[in-house]
Amino acid sequence: MRRNSKALHFRNHLPCFLLSYWIVVRQRHRQLREGFKEFEYKNKGIVKCESLGECMRTMGYMPTEMRLIELSETLRNGKVDFEDFSDLMGPKVVEDTTHMIGIREMKEAFQEIDADGDGQISAAELKEAMKSLLGEQLSPAELEEILQDADLNGDGQIDFQEFVRMMSH
Repeated sequence: MRRNSKALHFRNHLPCFLLSYWIVVRQRHRQLREGFKEFEYKNKGIVKCESLGECMRTMGYMPTEMRLIELSETLRNGKVDFEDFSDLMGPKVVEDTTHMIGIREMKEAFQEIDADGDGQISAAELKEAMKSLLGEQLSPAELEEILQDADLNGDGQIDFQEFVRMMSH
């Protein structure tokens, strides 16, 4: 009986939460794209290394000079495209959106999806949550793609930190 009430809570509240969170994240992503475009080099879809720090600062991320030097050493040809820029800004987006929505709500959402309560979301749990939330049956390829994107440590499951990151992209 307890599981049924928990499932009812999940179906009634989690979709609204996830939809709200997704909207906030999409808005932040649009802001990132707009900020990136302001510093884009000759409409070529890249920002040059020398403009990266200023671009990041306009988005609220305050990299130190040492961090900018480290980044410049890892950039391809001294340039960054939007995808790489989004990855660089990921921690800032997660921080911003987690505070907007609330860490408690994120934990509740994670716990609802983590059906067996082991602190990890398995492929089966993710598949079931997607079916319950969106009414969509994920194909094995779609499920694998989500897991590959979200599973940063390569253990085949999604932990809470990976979940927060997944929700912000």
